[in-house]
Parts: sequence; C-alpha cells; structure tokens
Amino acid sequence: MTEHNNEEILVYIGTYTQGESEGIYVYRMEKSSGALEFASVAKGVENPSFLDIHPQHRYLYAVNEVGEFAGESSGAVSAFSIDENTGELTFLNQQPSGGAAPCHLSIDQTGQFVLVANYGGGSVASLPIQDDGKLGEATDFIQHQGSSVNPRRQKEPHAHSITIDLANRYAFAPDLGLDKILIYKLDLTQGKLIPNDEPWAQVKAGAGPRHFDFHPSRKYAYVINELDSTLIAFTYDETHGTLEEIETVSTLPEDFSGTSHCADLHVHPSGKFVYGSNRGHDSIVIFAIDEGTGKLTYVGHESTQGKTPRNFGIDPTGTFLLAANQSTDNIVTFRIDQQTGELMSTGHVAEVPTPVCLKMLPISS
Repeated sequence: MTEHNNEEILVYIGTYTQGESEGIYVYRMEKSSGALEFASVAKGVENPSFLDIHPQHRYLYAVNEVGEFAGESSGAVSAFSIDENTGELTFLNQQPSGGAAPCHLSIDQTGQFVLVANYGGGSVASLPIQDDGKLGEATDFIQHQGSSVNPRRQKEPHAHSITIDLANRYAFAPDLGLDKILIYKLDLTQGKLIPNDEPWAQVKAGAGPRHFDFHPSRKYAYVINELDSTLIAFTYDETHGTLEEIETVSTLPEDFSGTSHCADLHVHPSGKFVYGSNRGHDSIVIFAIDEGTGKLTYVGHESTQGKTPRNFGIDPTGTFLLAANQSTDNIVTFRIDQQTGELMSTGHVAEVPTPVCLKMLPISS
C-alpha cells in the first residue's frame, strides 16, 4: 500500500446493521496522534459484527451474525478483497456458518482456513479459503453439547469465540453456555477440528467464558468471563495444547454494585499488560503481567467515554487502544503508557454507528 506511506494504519470496523450502520467501515488512523479519519464503507452486508484479516493482508472475512441464512438456521461468513492502495473492501462471496448467530472468527496463520464460532447454534466450523480469497463450503462442523448453572444464559451451548494458538496447532473455543474452553487440534490438510487429548479446560460454574488471548511468550493464556466479570490467567503447554489455571481476578472495582458484563480482552504486544472491557461499568480494566509467572497485578480502570464497550483493539505497534462503544456510536482513542500500561485519552473520537469489532492493518511503504 503506497498512497500514505508509513504514517497511517487502516482500521476496519464491524457493526450491527439493524440501525444506522451501512456495513463495514474503513478508517485511517494517523500513527502519531491516533486520530481516525473516515475512508470508505462496504455496504450491503448484514450484521458484519466480527472481522479478521488474512495473513497476506489481501482479504478480510466477516461473520454475518444472523439467525437464518438461505432458509436454514444458520448465519454466514462473508469474504472481501482489500484494495492494496485504498484499503477499500470488495465483496467476493459468502458461505453458511453452520449454526445461528456466528459471533467470532479467526484465520489460521497459513491463510488456508477460517474458523467460526456460532453463538446461537453453540457450534464451531472450519471453512477453506480458496486461492482467489473466496470461501469454500465448510470442511468441518462440530456441535457443542451440554449446559451449565445459569438458567437464563446457560441452558445450552454458546460458542463465543475461537482463537488459534501462536504455533498454529490448536484452536480454543470458550463456550459461555458450558463454562468450558473447548480445545481442538488443527488438521490443516483436511480442514478438520479434532478434539484434543485433553478436550477442554473447565472454568468456574456460572462464569461464562467469552474471549481468549495468548501471551507473546506462548507460555500463558487469558480468558475473560462475561457472566461473573472475571479474568483467568493460565499457563499454556504449547506441545500438548493444555491449560492450567494460575489465578482468577475480578474485572470490576470492589465498590461497584451495578450490572456489568465483560466482553473483550487483549494482551499488549509487549506482553507486559492485559486489558479487558466491562459493559455496564463501561471501562477498560488494566492488569500488569508478571512475565515470569503469568500472574496479574491490578493497574487501574479507564472509562471508555461511552456506553457498552463491546470490543476494543490495540494497534500493531502497541501505541494506541481504540475502544468501540456500541451503544453510543463512537470509537475513542487512548494512548498506552508503555511503562505502566495506563490509558490516556487523546481527545480523538470517531462517530461510527454501533461499532462492535476493530481490526487494524498497517499501511506499508
């Protein structure tokens, strides 16, 4: 991408389209200030709530978070090409996700498969990426089974994300309905998800695991729990794909008594910090990571200056955190203190209807 040299980062924003949103929004973020400038929007795509970018940076994939697709109880996944000069998206094709309300996807590091988690369907699937970026029909589909203790939210499985480890060997699917993180071996020759020898990690009953991230050292992993507003640190055995809990910490201040539900979490690229979002308290919680043990030390909370921070993103250089406030239709840019992990408002706010997911792509010179 040559047009703007190395001074900007493309920001792709997934949304819900029931209201004012027209689809997937593309913004440019100025690297020194964190200011966002509108570039384009890919219209005509329904509820592209969660996105991921192909490792070669030529394609973008979005879930279509709907309950019915092509007459079936299913959502879909849509493929787009990325214009190398402008960053604009061009629709390529879409395929069924196999289950209702897909809410998360990830792409393996070789760029051969998209893995998708279906929240409503309580299932996961694997879709092959063809040479032209289009999606083929699913090569695997796994229906989760079971329930947990919350009668309103956990009567059946709800796969809430699927994240591939840094060695590209295992996939981890936190299921909010089961209070389990299901673990799959990746078979990249057949596009299969094979239950691991140790097929899941159990979390506390009623926790509701949601999003998952790895420490860059590959020694630790972290999950954020939607229902009980906690974050769990694990040691990670990369050889066997297994997790062992280190500790559980609250994402909320001790004196908070309202209703709040966690959403997203990200480990800072430096490995020094982990951040989580609270919807209700409307904040980002900040923890420092002990890189020798994986344990967490509370640093603070920062208001997202809006309501319902469903997702957020940290830019590839680790300089800025962008908080997507779903209910107030804005994205707020914070500068990250590289020593403490604290967040400082830059004063830059972009108005975007129902922003849900942020994915960033550096513009190379």
